[in-house]
Amino acid sequence: MLVNVWKDSVKATHTFLNEQEIEHIKEYVPMALKSVEHLMVVDNDEAVEFKTYKKTELDEEENPYPLLYMKLDR
Repeated sequence: MLVNVWKDSVKATHTFLNEQEIEHIKEYVPMALKSVEHLMVVDNDEAVEFKTYKKTELDEEENPYPLLYMKLDR
């Protein structure tokens, strides 16, 4: 279920990725989700703000996809 949420979110926000690239990255999502110590999914209208604290030009696989590291802005 969370993998589907991830995929829908990526397709809606990462328009620079084609379907084949999304499917390739999707292979790593279950492993990434297992490494999350505390995961909370909330479905409501509350606004939450994040701030970028780091940006890379490449992802962890050395693909040319910039990553933004963000933290909750309280």
